[in-house]
Amino acid sequence: MFTSETLIHAGQTFLMLFGELFGLFIGISFVVALLQIYISQERIKRILTTPRKGLNSVLGALLGAVTPFCSCSTIPVLVGLFKSGAPFCGAVSFLLTSPILNPAIITLMLAFFGIKATLVYTVFTFAFAVIMGLILDAAGYEKEIKNVSVRSGHQDAVCWENMQGTFWQKQLQAFKISIKDAFGLFKGVVLYLILGAGIGAFIYEFVPTDLLANFAGAGNLWAVPLAAVVGIPMYIRTETMIPIASILISKGVAPGVMIALILGGAGASIPEVSLLGSIFKKKMVITFVLCIFAVATITGYIFNFVM
Repeated sequence: MFTSETLIHAGQTFLMLFGELFGLFIGISFVVALLQIYISQERIKRILTTPRKGLNSVLGALLGAVTPFCSCSTIPVLVGLFKSGAPFCGAVSFLLTSPILNPAIITLMLAFFGIKATLVYTVFTFAFAVIMGLILDAAGYEKEIKNVSVRSGHQDAVCWENMQGTFWQKQLQAFKISIKDAFGLFKGVVLYLILGAGIGAFIYEFVPTDLLANFAGAGNLWAVPLAAVVGIPMYIRTETMIPIASILISKGVAPGVMIALILGGAGASIPEVSLLGSIFKKKMVITFVLCIFAVATITGYIFNFVM
């Protein structure tokens, strides 16, 4: 099994996956850093103070989709929205889309799964976030907010409003900062990228296709909700899981199973749920986890159907 030929093939697969991830990650991180300069946390708060709930929920989901903050930044922004008087529905829609629908996930999905899968994923997760924001608002979940203040280690110091100089001088500053941030982020996740590419290469070369197809193929209806349940307590980095997912799908694992696993892990990781527990009462935290489970499971089944 472990012959020199298979090891060489595995090494080639690893280099191919890592090369793709390196290019994608730097490009995505650069765009993300620019977005976070142009769309500051204060601007998000101003946008989400519109009094119309339907529009507010849509705006919240849109802002969550284009501002891929990590948990340590999303939660303080959420607290700021509540303190600024933003309607509950928009803040919840922002919270739901921020971890599961952002430029990083969309770009990686386009690269590894194609436009059809990406469109299905984007449309359904966006609609789900908007609808759940409105439902939870109508159900009176606003009373589940604790009277707390969460501080973040991330300071919103660099944003378009407080830059000095002409328009083009500010653009140059933004580009320089974004390039620096992109490579800085890469240093922080390079081990995850190596791990993801390494696991993907190993699975591609050494794990039997029939084994995976029988356990997690489209014919196993319980595989999707099980993957969502398994994913929720895991702290899954998208950078690690996307290349692994593309390899597993090529080996017979149903696309919906992998999407359920990724959504569960990205949407309700233990660090994020712990932070939410500091600003929401237990009922809202449980509801949030159930929402992530629901969107992961339903999206998984839709993926298996359309693909």
